[in-house]
Amino acid sequence: MEDFSRLLDELYFTNATSAKEKILANFLRSTPDPDRGWALAGIAGTLRFDLFKRNLSKSLILERMDEELFKLSYDYVGELSETIALAWQVSENPVLLNKLPGLTEVISEFQGRGKEGIRQYLVELLDNMTPPQRWALLKLGTRGLRIGMSARSVKRTLANMKSVELEVIEELWHGLEPPYESLFAWIDGKADIPDISNAIRYLPVMLAHPLDEEKDFERITPQTHIAEWKWDGIRVQIASNGDETRIFSRTGDDISGSFPDLVEAVDFHAIIDGELLVRKNGEIGSFNDLQQRLNKKKPSAKLMSELPVHFRAYDILSKNGESLRRLSLESRKEELTSLFENFDETTFSMSKPLAFSNIEDLKKMRQQAEQSNGLLEGLMIKDKSSSYVSGRPKHAWYKWKCDPYLLDAVLMYAQRGHGRRSSYYSDYTFGLWNDKGELLPIGKAYFGFTDEELKQIDNWIRKHKMKRFGPVQEVKKELVFEVAFDSAHNSTRHKSGYALRFPRIHRIRWDKPASEANVLADLEKLVHD
Repeated sequence: MEDFSRLLDELYFTNATSAKEKILANFLRSTPDPDRGWALAGIAGTLRFDLFKRNLSKSLILERMDEELFKLSYDYVGELSETIALAWQVSENPVLLNKLPGLTEVISEFQGRGKEGIRQYLVELLDNMTPPQRWALLKLGTRGLRIGMSARSVKRTLANMKSVELEVIEELWHGLEPPYESLFAWIDGKADIPDISNAIRYLPVMLAHPLDEEKDFERITPQTHIAEWKWDGIRVQIASNGDETRIFSRTGDDISGSFPDLVEAVDFHAIIDGELLVRKNGEIGSFNDLQQRLNKKKPSAKLMSELPVHFRAYDILSKNGESLRRLSLESRKEELTSLFENFDETTFSMSKPLAFSNIEDLKKMRQQAEQSNGLLEGLMIKDKSSSYVSGRPKHAWYKWKCDPYLLDAVLMYAQRGHGRRSSYYSDYTFGLWNDKGELLPIGKAYFGFTDEELKQIDNWIRKHKMKRFGPVQEVKKELVFEVAFDSAHNSTRHKSGYALRFPRIHRIRWDKPASEANVLADLEKLVHD
């Protein structure tokens, strides 16, 4: 644990990505198996289990300090694990250790103990640790590590250690499990490359750049590009070997349990990239309909009957165990067509190219998307010759989203942020006026402004405070935000009865009186349910 804690400390306080990768590489070269594999999993976010529950660490700290003092400390620090690490008071009769156990021993001990044993072991470790070591343990134990190093950066570190292309590591990554001993044996030159031919795995998705109308139109022609609708669902990947099927989110999370009806319908050996949607009354439903099924670990038969799943396929990455990613998009579309020609379109459908002759046709189609009642987000425009490359390759795919909706809303409440924003009020709840002159909340946002604007808003909030509700600060109803959002829906989550999709601060209306902000009737006109 000492070496792991020291590694996290170095990574956390290092800014340059290349420097972080060098630090990690040095650690991996000098640390034995399986410690280095568990450390890698913690940093990359691939641990599949919690060592202990978040609430356990919170209950332990509340046994050691006044609850009100803890709340004030948490509010000031802005992050639970860091607060506990700094405020921890050693037990009256601590079990003293000559040396902290290694990472593998810590993981093994937690996994082998019952509830009370886990509690005792956590206290024992925290009593013998420094604040940075406590922070490392608490973050690792609840799979909450955030040190400014992406999974892609971790994989690039491994690729550089082996002197291979990043794509080679990405091919392997989701076919292996922590602590990655076979991977490190290959990297160290002690074994052949791991065999993942039978593994059901997620492949990192290919992403698009926002279309720049001034620069990118000149590159786009009907001969070189295809256009497709950009549906408003969630991007997923179906991976199946013909016997077993998994559904992965765009970040690689296994969400198969939430969509057993889709898993059951799969009858192919392939990896397919596409959009997860639901049907409602025989038609494609809204994102609000889909949301009713998201994060349901065991959806009821009634819910699956009312909102059956639908998968719209965009691309095919492998077929019968053979990778197709190096083929052109045009060739992959042909393979996808042959796979889906006999499928029932109630569950599966293909995203088919939209015919266009010139840029004006694309503009008209984008206008159609804007009139789709929120079902479509806009257009995807893809180079026919593009191979499937994880990440965001330049000029391969473009996304041309519909212009967001804009409303002027009034700031009602603010909360401090986390991490480097813990000293600032950076999370904002805003609302609109109803016909009685009451301000009702419609959403929250915590991005869309610059660091300089954050300081200005924070300064304004501190000068316009009203009542305080725990960590939430009420403010005078005087500051107007122009809020951008993708769609609006009926919702019971807010007192106003409405919720926004992807709300963000578009600009700060320092000049506008709160009395001139929009009203709920303006929002009601934009609801797509």
